[in-house]
Amino acid sequence: MGGVVELVARGVPMGWGDPTMDKLDAALAAAMLSIPATKGVEIGGGFGIVALRGSQTNDVFDGERYTSNFSGGIAGGISNGNEVVVRVAVRPATSIGKPQVMAKKQGGTETVAIEGRHDPCICPRVVPVAEAMLAITLADAWLHQRALRGRER
Repeated sequence: MGGVVELVARGVPMGWGDPTMDKLDAALAAAMLSIPATKGVEIGGGFGIVALRGSQTNDVFDGERYTSNFSGGIAGGISNGNEVVVRVAVRPATSIGKPQVMAKKQGGTETVAIEGRHDPCICPRVVPVAEAMLAITLADAWLHQRALRGRER
């Protein structure tokens, strides 16, 4: 079985990232896609918002807080102070006990059944790895911001 792992980072201040070369959402996507078995990344509303109109996905700031978070805490590649929300699509494990056709080193194919214990779903194993990748990416963004602006942030 495959699945989706959702990560939420609270307390990320405004201003981390860059609107062009060092977009925070691009860095997060690259980090998540570097995890084995990860086949897709959504930030905020992700793929679901394509069915909506732009007027329906506008994150409104009422002067104190955002009333929605379609952008997933990142607008234009820069953190906006809202929760950073990332979802990772994890493919099903293919090393299962069911006989499957596989390529042979010498060419051609053969049918092989993997023996031993194999997890039917690797999502639980992806959670701490994805959390670590999120933390590393945010720490890198913080260090980059600190290098640009100094220690006040």
